[in-house]
Amino acid sequence: MLFGDPLITEGVACLGLDIVLTKEELMEQNIEHTQQEIRAECDALRDLLLEKNRKYGDSALSPARVFSRASPIEQILVRIDDKLSRIRTSGTEGPDEDTVQDLLGYLVLLRVARRRQAGAGAKP
Repeated sequence: MLFGDPLITEGVACLGLDIVLTKEELMEQNIEHTQQEIRAECDALRDLLLEKNRKYGDSALSPARVFSRASPIEQILVRIDDKLSRIRTSGTEGPDEDTVQDLLGYLVLLRVARRRQAGAGAKP
């Protein structure tokens, strides 16, 4: 097998091409492909977070505080706990939502909230 995939190898052989990738070239192609997939996943998560921020306002980082006086960080941690509990009891795939993507979103929001808190403490 030239490429590790029998269909690709057979396709190249049918064309009469004699293409052989070195192990390093194949690894580089795999790395580039993985990096493209990482970019796509990060872009999708960014787009989701920005869409929800436009739709719901800045509620995660600047909560209304009608019933709870907990800090934004504590409220995000509660949401993370809820998502982890849902994953533990129901798995990662639900019919109406992507729990893993939601969890990742809350983890990003937690980082933003912690940066804000650290920045607020550094100001005079």
